[in-house]
Amino acid sequence: AAGLTDGEHKRFVHSDTPTKLKVTGIDLYSLGDFADGDDREEIILRDASAGIYKRVVLQDNRIIGTVLFGETADGAWFNDLKKKATDISEMRDTLIFGQAFQGGASSDPLAAVAALADDAEICGCNGVCKGKITGAITGKGLTGLDDVRAHTKASASCGSCTGLVEQLLKLTLGEGYNPAAVQPMCGCTSLGHDDVRRLIKAKGLKTIPAVMQELEWKTSCGCAKCRPAINYYLVCDWPDQYADDYQSRFINERVHANIQKDGTYSVVPRMWGGVTSAGELRAIADVVDKFRIPTVKVTGGQRIDMLGIRKEDLPAVWADLGKAGFVSGHAYAKGLRTVKTCVGSDWCRFGTQDSTGLGIRIEKFMWGSWTPAKVKMAVSGCPRNCAEATCKDVGVVCVDSGYEIHFAGAAGLDIKGTEVLGLVKTEDEALEVIVALVQMYREQARYLERIYKWAKRIGTAEIKRQILDDAERRRTLFDRFVFSQKFAQVDPWSERVSGKDK
Repeated sequence: AAGLTDGEHKRFVHSDTPTKLKVTGIDLYSLGDFADGDDREEIILRDASAGIYKRVVLQDNRIIGTVLFGETADGAWFNDLKKKATDISEMRDTLIFGQAFQGGASSDPLAAVAALADDAEICGCNGVCKGKITGAITGKGLTGLDDVRAHTKASASCGSCTGLVEQLLKLTLGEGYNPAAVQPMCGCTSLGHDDVRRLIKAKGLKTIPAVMQELEWKTSCGCAKCRPAINYYLVCDWPDQYADDYQSRFINERVHANIQKDGTYSVVPRMWGGVTSAGELRAIADVVDKFRIPTVKVTGGQRIDMLGIRKEDLPAVWADLGKAGFVSGHAYAKGLRTVKTCVGSDWCRFGTQDSTGLGIRIEKFMWGSWTPAKVKMAVSGCPRNCAEATCKDVGVVCVDSGYEIHFAGAAGLDIKGTEVLGLVKTEDEALEVIVALVQMYREQARYLERIYKWAKRIGTAEIKRQILDDAERRRTLFDRFVFSQKFAQVDPWSERVSGKDK
């Protein structure tokens, strides 16, 4: 240390940053130096029945420390007084009651936040001041809490400043501010999906029990709605640290097959880009004969579905398919299902690019990934769109000049054409854009929310901004997906057959 400082004797000076306990339901705020001393005075308010304790430490009529418990709304104001070394002599009698009681101020709940200076810190986690928030609201036309979080990072971490940020929204927008009612994830909690996701990351929660305890779940074990959602959020946020809890998954994902109405199961092996071979077809035929599978059907996703398999036969069916080189097609999963392709430029007179090759490349790169809801993709070799790419979650339409990326289509209960994300020139660029888009969806969507619903909720302009306009952001999303695939790209059928997955 002496060498780094050229022999000078220097000491570490601690950053004078307020601290707020990041535990849901416990409001505790501390600031500065609140140790006892002969040259210090204290002003204390204690209301045991209301669960409120306030202590302000003074030195020469200036605040040097504050502790607030149970009622912390004035924390930012006390911090502002301390940073500016304000002489509090004239407000000493009412100081402990907070900003709203100073100088005959109005009892309007917004009066306190309105009186804060622009450089008053609102979000301690990310160091965001009042002026930055109000400037973003007016300058960028922000209208809600999620907008403020996205553009300023205020309230995006522990959430303890959410109340202040909402007050700033109301103060700045007036009657134009209409806070959206939060739809709870389920009856076990009052929190919505977005808050649960944010708090899992901000608080570093890495197990389902930790989430339920820290976020004060109303039930001890959760329910069939919240457990699968929490399990997915943990898988997505901590791919290298969280062990997937199969008991928190739906029946099809637990048994790696689709249950049918008679209690038997269907099995769909993965066929890369819809391409197969004589050897693969013979292996499937042998399995059908050996296990007397009653129905074999070609699916709309260019695969083969074997229906009517008894549960006790599943491991043996998977073992025989595995010997032929098949892996699970994840036809049961909230994850990547298929990448449908046309024959493209290899065979078609109208094909502009190798759509089959690109589809296979995408599927081999992305299989095994878990997503909030099922994801279906397609690659068409020309605008004639034989692979029906314009009604998929993610699609590619090949053209002479490159690859047109589409997203947010639907062809189920809802029928919707895709939105055009943009045009790229190379396969590598197409893969990067598609992977980044899916990773953005994985990180931001609510559990069971299809891509088209997520895109409608956050806006296609925001998706284009993050994926097309921001190359650094796109690459970061791409890299996070690649990292997660190190832990996700494992064939569940072979795991079950080998006994690794019980």
